[in-house]
Amino acid sequence: MIADNDGRTNVPPFPPEYRASGLLLHVTSLPSPYGIGDLGSSAFSWVDRLHDAGQTWWQALPLGPTGYGNSPYQAMSSFAGSELLISPGSLISDGLIQASDAQSGMSADAVDYDSVIPFKRRLLEKALANFKSGAPRNNQLRTAYDEFCARQANWLEDYALFRALKEKYRDAYYLEWPVELVQRRPDSLAEARRELANQIDQICFGQFLLFRQGDQLKQYSHAKGVSLIGDLPFFVSPDSSDVWANPELFLLDAEHRPRFVAGVPPDYFSAQGQLWGNPVYNWDAARATGYRWCIDRLRSLLAHVDVIRLDHFRGFAAAWHVPAGTKTAQSGQWVMGPGADFFQAVQAELGYLPFIAEDLGFITPDVQALRDQFHLPGMRVLQFAFDGNADNPYLPHNFAHNTAAYTGTHDNATTRQWYEELPDYQRQNFWNYLKRAPGTGADAAPELMQLAWSSPAALAIAPLQDLLNLGSEARMNVPGRTDGNWRWRVQEDMLSSPAFRWLQDLTESSKRSVPPTSVGQQVDRGFASAQI
Repeated sequence: MIADNDGRTNVPPFPPEYRASGLLLHVTSLPSPYGIGDLGSSAFSWVDRLHDAGQTWWQALPLGPTGYGNSPYQAMSSFAGSELLISPGSLISDGLIQASDAQSGMSADAVDYDSVIPFKRRLLEKALANFKSGAPRNNQLRTAYDEFCARQANWLEDYALFRALKEKYRDAYYLEWPVELVQRRPDSLAEARRELANQIDQICFGQFLLFRQGDQLKQYSHAKGVSLIGDLPFFVSPDSSDVWANPELFLLDAEHRPRFVAGVPPDYFSAQGQLWGNPVYNWDAARATGYRWCIDRLRSLLAHVDVIRLDHFRGFAAAWHVPAGTKTAQSGQWVMGPGADFFQAVQAELGYLPFIAEDLGFITPDVQALRDQFHLPGMRVLQFAFDGNADNPYLPHNFAHNTAAYTGTHDNATTRQWYEELPDYQRQNFWNYLKRAPGTGADAAPELMQLAWSSPAALAIAPLQDLLNLGSEARMNVPGRTDGNWRWRVQEDMLSSPAFRWLQDLTESSKRSVPPTSVGQQVDRGFASAQI
């Protein structure tokens, strides 16, 4: 893979001749014998499968430490990773645990978080105990751990203390802790660090192992010509080290409770709108620092991925602020976001804008103008296309080139389920657009993938569930449902499906096969021509 002088590879905006494709699969969905997908051998094998099928992109969901509901979009930190993604197999290879320690007996069918969380915690405790006792006898690992803690101290110290306090107070919302800890009084924090030193060390060690394994996977992916798309939620979880350690960056009251919470206004899908409950930003305070925390947040994720999908991109133009305590989102109002000023600051700091804008939902002209001002690719989801309007922006003939086309996302039904639940008139619209006789639900996912791959979009992405033509049993998330999400896992035998050969043929016939030696050259040419 070719990189420019800054080490960047495959970054948008996409040059006119660029055509590529990839698959969406969260790390937790990978097969493994340990109850949940991780960054170990199955992730490396997945990269091999992408490479062999001619794919140049792997997109995953947010990688942060999950809290309530196990949602990757409600992480306890924007900087830390989820310890659940640590590979026991890699810990065995490093001599930190024995193979007998990692016997799990857990089902491979779906993630059982109630079993996986204590299992992974026991393994990490064992790994740290062995590390401290001198096994493995690897001075390089010890030096690397010390260097990691020093290099990541700006967020790691707060996060580790936050997690240790969460454990001490039985996972209570941090606003329910003693007031001196909520308000971060220095003497109380120092006392807590002394009292919880062992727990803090455990959390820091887990992050070290996770980052180390992530670095190894990213290097391997690049060697195989596969680039990584990460996902960054716009808002942060209310119960996170982000808010606890940086209260001045959010609109909070004197007791550190949110004055406003995020949501979306009433629309066709919800007469009362949606209340998400996340605290909203104090953009004046962020602007006064040059958006330092926000840029650090981006830089941290870019250490693990090549391109970031900016979730809820419209929030950079304006976000829906709802007074805290109200029962519905109807009483909210649009409040201006940081707009172009933010992206200019990011551009000046990073030197480039490696983003895909999630511009779905209620999008106004100011959101489109902000996206286009900085040449950011938007998203086009084909499942939204067949309402019968020829000017529907999700129909392929309306795509701009600098676009990422998707069959569906993690929030959508699988395409097979989507088709089976479509109203009859939309099914007919679908077949009419394809100019073919109506088929069955089994035909929908391959047809939608062919539409995406043959479209003008520079990048085409499909969830693995669509490639495998799976139904409702394989849905990853149902928005608004509080339990049962984020559990789907692919079975090992599914990854030997003939569908991967079909995908390779489709990628070649739609001219999306990008030789690894030219990917970086193509994108860097387009990137250089589109700088602000």
